[in-house]
Amino acid sequence: MRAAIIGAGSFGTALSFILGGKGIEVRLWDRQSDICEGINRTRHNPRYLSHARLPETVRASTSFEEVLDGAEMVVAATPSQFAREVFGKAQPFLPRDVPIVSAAKGIEEETLLVPTAVLEDVLEPRYHPYLAVLSGPSFAKEIVEGAPTAVTVAALWPRVAEQVQEAFTAQTFRCYTSTDVVGVQLGGALKNVIAIGCGIVDGLGFGANARAALITRGLSEISRLAVAQGANPITLMGLAGLGDLVLTCTGELSRNRTVGYELGRGRKLAEILESLGQVAEGVKTSRSALALARKLGVEAPITEQVYAILYEDKDPHRTVAELMTRVPKPEFR
Repeated sequence: MRAAIIGAGSFGTALSFILGGKGIEVRLWDRQSDICEGINRTRHNPRYLSHARLPETVRASTSFEEVLDGAEMVVAATPSQFAREVFGKAQPFLPRDVPIVSAAKGIEEETLLVPTAVLEDVLEPRYHPYLAVLSGPSFAKEIVEGAPTAVTVAALWPRVAEQVQEAFTAQTFRCYTSTDVVGVQLGGALKNVIAIGCGIVDGLGFGANARAALITRGLSEISRLAVAQGANPITLMGLAGLGDLVLTCTGELSRNRTVGYELGRGRKLAEILESLGQVAEGVKTSRSALALARKLGVEAPITEQVYAILYEDKDPHRTVAELMTRVPKPEFR
C-alpha cells in the first residue's frame, strides 16, 4: 500500500510513523524544503518530533505530483485554516476512489465549516464520498513513543471508515469507526477552546474542583453546538468528544492548555504564541466557535469568556467570576 500525507507537522509526522512502521510506503508533503530534506537525509523531521526516527518507508517532498502519485489513501494533516489553499493546489494530482482522511481539528473562520466540509467545497463531487476524519485523544509525541492510543475514524460510507481503520490500526494505535463525521470533527475542534479555559483556571491557581467543573460544563457546551449541527450526542461521550477533551484539558503536552495557563499567569497572547513555536488551534477556533454559536442561537458561555480573554484582553479573574455568578439553572434541560 502507498499512502500520501499532506502536512509534515507534529501529527502528520506521527501518522507517517504509524503507517511506515507497518511497512506502508508513505510520501509526506510539506511546503518547507528543509523539512523534506531533513527527513530524507537523516530519517528525522528537523522541526517536529525530531527525536523520533522515521521508518525507511517514509519519504518527503515539496511536490504534490510526486507525493500523490499512486497513493491509495490521502491524509490531510495541515492546520485546518490552510486546508482550502493546500488542497486547492493539490486537487489536480489527487487519485480517484481512495479515502481522503482529514486529521485537522478546527473550524474555518470565514465559512464556519469543519475540515471535511471545506474539502467538499474545494474538491470535485467525485471525491466527496471518500472523505473521512481521524480524531481522538492523541498527543503526537506519545504516538511516536509507542504509548497506547485509541482514536475514532468517521466516514459517511462505513467501508471507507473500515479501510482507514485497517490501514492505521497497529499494536499501539487502535481505531474505532463511526459514521458521525460532523460530531467527531466538532468534538475535536471545540475541545481546544475549553482546554484554553482549563489552562486559564490552572494558571490562576483555582485547583482541581474548578478544572473538573469546567471540563464537565465544557462538554455540555460542545454537545449543544455539535447537536445543533446534526451530530449524534453519543459521539460526544466517546473518544472524539470526552476522551479528547479530558486529554487536552489536563495533559502537559497540550498546546492549547499551555496557552491558557500562561494567560492565567498574566502573560500576553502574542508573547505566548511566539514562544510556543507551533499552532494552537484553539486560539482561532474560539473566534469561529463563538460565531457558529451565535449563528445557531446556542448558548456558549465558556467560549464567550475564552474569546473575550484572547481577543478583548479581558481580565481572567473577571471572566471566572462572571461564569460563577450566572443565573442559577437546572444542570440538564
